[in-house]
Amino acid sequence: MTICHTAVALAAVLLCVVTTTTTSVAAWQLPAVPSSSQRIGSFSSSSSMKMMSDNGGSAGKKVTVLGGTGFVGSRVCKILQEKGADVTSVSKTGQVPSWCADEDWTKSVNWAAADLLGGGSDQLDAALGKPDSVVSCVGVVGFDGDELLKGNGDANVAGFESAKRAGSVKRVAFVSVASEVSDCEENWLPEFFGGYFEGKRMAEEAALGVVNGDEGSVCIVKPSFIYGGDEFGLFPPRVNDAYGSAVEELLSLGPLRFLADVAPGLIKVALRPPSAVEAVAGACASAALGEVSGVLDGTDAINEAANQPDPTGLTEAFKWAGEKAKDAYDWAKVEVPKLIDSTKEKIDAKS
Repeated sequence: MTICHTAVALAAVLLCVVTTTTTSVAAWQLPAVPSSSQRIGSFSSSSSMKMMSDNGGSAGKKVTVLGGTGFVGSRVCKILQEKGADVTSVSKTGQVPSWCADEDWTKSVNWAAADLLGGGSDQLDAALGKPDSVVSCVGVVGFDGDELLKGNGDANVAGFESAKRAGSVKRVAFVSVASEVSDCEENWLPEFFGGYFEGKRMAEEAALGVVNGDEGSVCIVKPSFIYGGDEFGLFPPRVNDAYGSAVEELLSLGPLRFLADVAPGLIKVALRPPSAVEAVAGACASAALGEVSGVLDGTDAINEAANQPDPTGLTEAFKWAGEKAKDAYDWAKVEVPKLIDSTKEKIDAKS
């Protein structure tokens, strides 16, 4: 399983799976991005998560989710709605995602349509409204550096500039990319990935600009590989919840964590536990509701912010295998003697 996950994770990184318009939209780049010990965008990557107490509660808070019909964004909408927030999703289509089309919570979300890159500021401002918080789960994958820059940078900048014009936004959350992935940009990834990383940097700076540079009002969520849902996918690369949970549990074991710590580049990234889509969405929702701020860099920080339960996929897989083995043993105890007796009777009949 480790070998399979490593292959999938490496492919995921190479295809920018950590973006989320289509994270969608579920999962598993210009100047060089600084190393994790330096500053990325306007945030220090060493900034720790800050748990906060918001006495105002969740009920009635207005939150707009950019990319809200995507893999991560739609789940952010669900969590926020279930916590009592007044939720607006802004996406190009404005349509309810197919995975949740029949769920009751979708009826309480305003599914607005706006094109971040081509629809004009008036259309975008009208769709975004006057929220208390904005979450952006916008991003793209691909092989064209210019398109990566537009989809991850320009689109988010447009969304955050609209949020700035709204004049009501007090908190901002943005799904970026793990610093260990960023560290691979210079020596491990093709040149066109520069548009991806530069776009993320632009978006982080724009997010901070919404709240006039107040880092305590911004949360940057930085996953590497995101898994979840019921299906496997190739583009963007993604594994389902059961498989991803098993991999997360396996790669959370001490010896494999040590191996990841000493491994270089993309090998390190591939050996890190992936993040469940529910955890990434939960962290974004917590940030929007004022419960957490700062940089959530990697699976552990994301899980803590989201109060995500420990992964159990590997344990459940072993339990399932054990149950099937017992069923096979019980069947064999009954059926094998019958088969032996039947065979003996046939032999005796021919004698």
